[in-house]
Amino acid sequence: MVPVFKEITHLPPFMGILTGLGVLWLVAELVHKEKPDEEKQHLTIVHALAKIDMASILFFVGILLAVAILENTHILTALATWLNKTIGQQSIIVAFIGVISAIIDNVPLVAASMGMYDMHQFPMDNFLWTFLAFCAGTGGSLLIIGSAAGVAAMGLEKINFFWYVKKISQLAMLGYIAGILVFLIQFKLLHG
Repeated sequence: MVPVFKEITHLPPFMGILTGLGVLWLVAELVHKEKPDEEKQHLTIVHALAKIDMASILFFVGILLAVAILENTHILTALATWLNKTIGQQSIIVAFIGVISAIIDNVPLVAASMGMYDMHQFPMDNFLWTFLAFCAGTGGSLLIIGSAAGVAAMGLEKINFFWYVKKISQLAMLGYIAGILVFLIQFKLLHG
């Protein structure tokens, strides 16, 4: 409902999220108003909010703030200009960004890429964004530390980083390259 809220009210999306949280809070209070306090305590929004992993939220807020600083100081634009002059081919640049996502988390990498390229020059459904989504999402699998799921698997399944590099990284790279080739061929066939 957040996109619908934004379209109707023209307010920022976070306002829709906060409105939804307020409605959920009100409904939860009304549904459980007859229950004793001890019984309904674990059913309240306050209890749910207390369980939020604040360290993860602050991590992502910090990364996104750092990306915003790089964008506002025009460092990301300068980086995009340099990459375009040095490499020239946009599909190679995006594939390179995908390889970098094996080391840097996808969220800040894509946020930084959004700061590098102008949304007026590259509108929402442009090839750049769909290809970037593929490369950043898939490239994170080249190393086990490149995705949150990989880091979780390291902890849960006791997967060793060097075992992953020896046994899986080569296969992931072959899959990454094959996926890029299929993506580019499919795009050429569908969009001429």
